[in-house]
Amino acid sequence: MLWQPPLPPRYTAMSDEQLAKAITSRKEQLGSNLVILGHHYQQDDVIQFADFTGDSFKLSQLAAQRVKQAGAKHVVFAGVHFMAESADILTPDNVTVSLPDLGAGCSMADMADHDDTNDAWQQITNALGNATRVIPICYMNCTAAIKAFCGQHGGAVCTSSNCDKIFRWALAGGDEPLKENQDVKILFLPDQHLGRNTAAALGYDPVTAMAVWDPKHPEPLSGLDEDDLRRVTFLLWKGHCSVHKLFRPEHVDQIRAQWPGVKVIVHPECCYEVAQKADMTGSTEGIIKAIQAAPPGSRWAVGTEVHMVNRLANESAKRGVTVRMLSDCQCLCTTMYRINMPHLLWTLDNLAEGNVVNQIKVDPEVKHWALIALNRMLKITAQPDTPSVLVPQN
Repeated sequence: MLWQPPLPPRYTAMSDEQLAKAITSRKEQLGSNLVILGHHYQQDDVIQFADFTGDSFKLSQLAAQRVKQAGAKHVVFAGVHFMAESADILTPDNVTVSLPDLGAGCSMADMADHDDTNDAWQQITNALGNATRVIPICYMNCTAAIKAFCGQHGGAVCTSSNCDKIFRWALAGGDEPLKENQDVKILFLPDQHLGRNTAAALGYDPVTAMAVWDPKHPEPLSGLDEDDLRRVTFLLWKGHCSVHKLFRPEHVDQIRAQWPGVKVIVHPECCYEVAQKADMTGSTEGIIKAIQAAPPGSRWAVGTEVHMVNRLANESAKRGVTVRMLSDCQCLCTTMYRINMPHLLWTLDNLAEGNVVNQIKVDPEVKHWALIALNRMLKITAQPDTPSVLVPQN
């Protein structure tokens, strides 16, 4: 997490009404030069000012489109650090990307450090030798450095909605056919739960076909021996989402006992035991689509971040669909919660005065290799009539 200097006192002294009025005025002043992105997990008083709402990668793509179509010069991302990095990767070099509060990080993304990843790669590939091809796959929720690592080592990025397709691609050898008698393994970063749930859905046993790689383990090979390495197909990085880890299997049992007929849908960042008990798992966008398609009178318990669930509940109630949190625990993305109206106004005030604050800028070489990993993902998952590559306009 980066350090965010305190705001000038006048921003914290303003009422919500004053802040909202000032933000609206600055948005009008900046006009088409500005695009504000709001992640689904963002709080309502900030999301109201977003030009686009969505998940992290979708928002970055939309920002790139707005830049191309309307000539926007500034992107303000109401999200967390790795999301702003993705926006910088996908937009031209002359476009600035700002994160209103530099303290808005992601603990899961921070669990996969580049040096630790490189060390793990050396240990794993040295132990397995040329008879095994190791393909690194990283979840979108990671740093640009990890995306670049995967791009540089023949791997790809994935999202929670296309992880299965990326796994199938990797298991077939990736971009190059496997050599005769060559084995393949996936090193998946940084969320072990998405990796485990996806691999299990493809038919792999969570116990015999998967092992957790702990970068902080005091012994070599994360405490595994070479037989363990050769036995498993998936090496899952020891990382997790602090929000989704709060959901427990007993929460599913409790909601079913309290609420007959309920449908339980959870994000695949939840642990394997929760995902197995749920009726459905789905990405952020997948959960939204499932609720939007739900028939009137249906009841849904949702295992994901509280702000998103509350908005879904309010919207669905108008259609006679009842939605609530899976658990009464405070499942809040606390780092994203750092983005608030005072920080948003401070950012816009500076842009209006010609100053760019909290700019997130990815190193050119890192951007190059991260784009390769992202392009591989889009090529693998390309749909008809949609672009299969990302080409930032310079």
